[in-house]
Amino acid sequence: MLDLPTVRTALAEKYDLAPSPELAESMSDIYEKMNRVVSPADWAIYAPYVKAINDLKVKRNAVILGHNYMTPEIYHGVADFVGDSLQLAIKATEVEADVIVQGGVHFMAETSKILSPDKIVLMPDMEAGCSLAESITAEGVEEMRAKYPGAPVVSYVNTTAEVKAASDICCTSSNAVQIVDAMESDTVIMTPDQYLAQNVANESKKKVVYWPGSCIVHELYRPEDLRAYREFDPDVKIIAHPECTPEVVAEADFTGSTSGIVKWVKDNNPKSAMLVTECSMASNISDELPDVEFAKPCNMCPFMKKITLEKILYALDTMTGQVEVDAAVADKARLSVEAMIDLSRKLGI
Repeated sequence: MLDLPTVRTALAEKYDLAPSPELAESMSDIYEKMNRVVSPADWAIYAPYVKAINDLKVKRNAVILGHNYMTPEIYHGVADFVGDSLQLAIKATEVEADVIVQGGVHFMAETSKILSPDKIVLMPDMEAGCSLAESITAEGVEEMRAKYPGAPVVSYVNTTAEVKAASDICCTSSNAVQIVDAMESDTVIMTPDQYLAQNVANESKKKVVYWPGSCIVHELYRPEDLRAYREFDPDVKIIAHPECTPEVVAEADFTGSTSGIVKWVKDNNPKSAMLVTECSMASNISDELPDVEFAKPCNMCPFMKKITLEKILYALDTMTGQVEVDAAVADKARLSVEAMIDLSRKLGI
């Protein structure tokens, strides 16, 4: 566990991180990307950290990969590349930097290390885990294989390296249906998200069997709440993530991955939109879409929110929080991740 008082003392000895309206004003080009959701007072607090991180990235030859669930000051302020887990996995194979800082949760950092074993991958807070990744083990995968002999295992990227190594191929919420349909067997095992699997089964030609895991953010949404909001605002467009229950997905106007959600809202520019996913999604795109009024049902991911500017700066400054994956595990896990990336490219998704 990070000792935050120690972190703050160490940073204070090297950086001037006092709130600075003057510095904030000089960085107005960055602030313009988030001024609809970040107050001027908060930006004055964030600006010194953003400047210190961006300067240090140059010194360390580092890039920051920011998931769509990062807070706006990270997403717009310091991330070099943003996207969903598939986009970030692909980007990890393409960046030429020596250091990757993962703005996300631990399984994403593991995936970056698996795909770029020669790079240093930093995790700003090792306790930024994932309820889905923690819901299954490699033994659980073998249990499913024993129950459904011959069925291929398609594991969500929200899994540990050990689970990826025990699987045949990975998927993300943006390519899950296509990956499952591409399997040769009539029956496909999906792990660990039961609701993603059920939603895939509703669209797929395959028989999908699944592990009973779920996301602590998306499982909380209820269809009756969405119906009630639609009664209040008949014009609202409801966009849901496929980790939600099938009942919630049935109420939505569109269902897609985080990148799919962003694209749909930008393409359709609705008058009113409700993003049925993690809180930060609407905040991160609201300034790009000033004509869209975002309803914000807010289920926050406590793991994603463990990543802060302060922790990113400390990780880059001290080069601590380096992620390592056992070589034998990484070699097997790499096959399942690369199979996903290769098949996604082949299918044009």
